[in-house]
Amino acid sequence: MKVLSVASECAPLIKTGGLADVAGALPGALARQGVEMRTLLPGYPAVHDALEGGTQVMTDSNLFGGPAQVLHGTAAGLDVYVLDAAHLFYREGGPYAAPDGFDWWDNADRFAALDWVAAQLCTYGAAGWKPDVLQAHDWQGGFAAVYLQRLGGAQSVGSVLTIHNIAFTGSVGADRLGWLRLPAEGYNPGGFEFFGRISALKAGIAYSDKVNTVSPTYGQELMTPEFGMGFDGALRARGADFSGILNGIDTDVWDPATDPAIETFKSPRTKTRARAALVAEFGLLPDQGPICVVVSRLTEQKGLDLLLDALPELLDRGGQLVLLGSGDPALEQGYLAAAAANPGRVAVRIGYDEPMSHRIIAGGDAILVPSRFEPCGLTQLYGLRYGTIPVVATTGGLVDTVIPLTVATRLAGAATGIQFRSGNSDALRGAIAQLCTVYSEPEVWTRMQQAAMKHPVGWDVSAAAYAALYAEAAKTP
Repeated sequence: MKVLSVASECAPLIKTGGLADVAGALPGALARQGVEMRTLLPGYPAVHDALEGGTQVMTDSNLFGGPAQVLHGTAAGLDVYVLDAAHLFYREGGPYAAPDGFDWWDNADRFAALDWVAAQLCTYGAAGWKPDVLQAHDWQGGFAAVYLQRLGGAQSVGSVLTIHNIAFTGSVGADRLGWLRLPAEGYNPGGFEFFGRISALKAGIAYSDKVNTVSPTYGQELMTPEFGMGFDGALRARGADFSGILNGIDTDVWDPATDPAIETFKSPRTKTRARAALVAEFGLLPDQGPICVVVSRLTEQKGLDLLLDALPELLDRGGQLVLLGSGDPALEQGYLAAAAANPGRVAVRIGYDEPMSHRIIAGGDAILVPSRFEPCGLTQLYGLRYGTIPVVATTGGLVDTVIPLTVATRLAGAATGIQFRSGNSDALRGAIAQLCTVYSEPEVWTRMQQAAMKHPVGWDVSAAAYAALYAEAAKTP
């Protein structure tokens, strides 16, 4: 089976979050399932720099305001198509925002162009390669299924939309309907109309043959008004065509036995070396409690305001915090102030550094993920892989991936982490207290670390589920 994946970011080429990790890991995981996946990416500068053997397979003299071509080659070991459209993508800044931090004014045009090209590749093929299924990711891929239908490709090519985070809708004014090459009859509540505007995400939900999200629990949550962000009715209407498939992680990249970012360790007993290195790197003081770590965007969605409120509970019990991330300026300043007030006990690095994230997760005793909602979450999976006990809120994929410490799981030696009620700082303080208590019980703690490191976090099971989903979406056997 041949699948074209259209994504706005893809690790290790360009990354802002978990979508990139999934887009980068799926091709390799699916190859073991007999699926040949190629990935269509925007021609950002970083993607161009990594492209090898770029061969032109398509041209367009006027793609949403300027000339463009599609190049086929490899980048970071991935089989990719690159949409070379300088007027849309070859810019300084991030994939979605300018250097000033504000969204690019023409984001709707940029990703509509990407989707238009995806639909053309699926409808007509390129250089003898034509996919059986179009795999779109989030709102940035939302128009692809609409265009596929408009071009006539939907008769022979199936389509799948994966929702990584429903909070981002891809909304634009209804006056852009013609410019975006959208059919007028689709602008209705059953199509891509969303509260008087056009929503690319709603388009993908309405027009794709199959829709899925990145964990079973998040899929259930999205069909409720509390979590559905206005899309709950549209998702309920999809019935059995909407499902949840849990994310995995690349266990070759995140492997404590071979990770080049840290000193190799293979068991909880030798994990102490990574912990000692973390203490030295961040100037932590000797203490009696656990070193808790956070690698995250600093936003209210991630519950980082709750952690700031609960931080005294951790420090009063002898614990420490190492945080790497960026985001809300108020949260950045709050954590920097906490570090200044607690030298040697709170260490904060604003920004993102991939090797540093490996060292932090490897050296920490526990990783905190207090999200208000979390489609899947990946950092708790990294924590499990490295024996860094996850402390997670009971939402989305966090529920699906962490076995909570209870009387029963403690007796069975099955617990891999601690859970607490999401969106509640008192519950988070209780979870921190439980963490510090169990950390003081070496036998129980070591069993949790061992169970965590044995927990399956790779892509094998989920890749098989994606392959089955593609088989259902495909128009030919």
